[in-house]
Amino acid sequence: MTSGRGGLSEENFFEAVGGEAVFRRLVHRFYQGVAEDELLRPMYPQGDLGPAEERLALFLIQYWGGPRTYSEQRGHPRLRMRHVPFTVDRAAHDAWLRHMRVAVTELELEPAAESQLWDYLVYAAASMVNTAG
Repeated sequence: MTSGRGGLSEENFFEAVGGEAVFRRLVHRFYQGVAEDELLRPMYPQGDLGPAEERLALFLIQYWGGPRTYSEQRGHPRLRMRHVPFTVDRAAHDAWLRHMRVAVTELELEPAAESQLWDYLVYAAASMVNTAG
């Protein structure tokens, strides 16, 4: 089964790129950038980014064909609903993608896999915008 965006199938993508370890590296590197970001960091007032890092890792692992731990622990992803309490404007969108771009690049995936992952992340970032400006 192929994804709607072409490339590797979502069922096989998780394993094809290296499984859980790759997604955990991606998300960890992303949150290293968030930790230093003046715009994004305040969206995580609890001080510890660890719980948010775990949730994003589990979500991406599940989305790309890995274990369904995210849904088992948290139910349906409902990403837009979960982000409603936060002001996600174009600047937040851009900052999120900037940190994710660094993280994706550092994975050094095969070009087709990198493109497929990046296309999804761009789509996901755009779908979280909930404030004009």
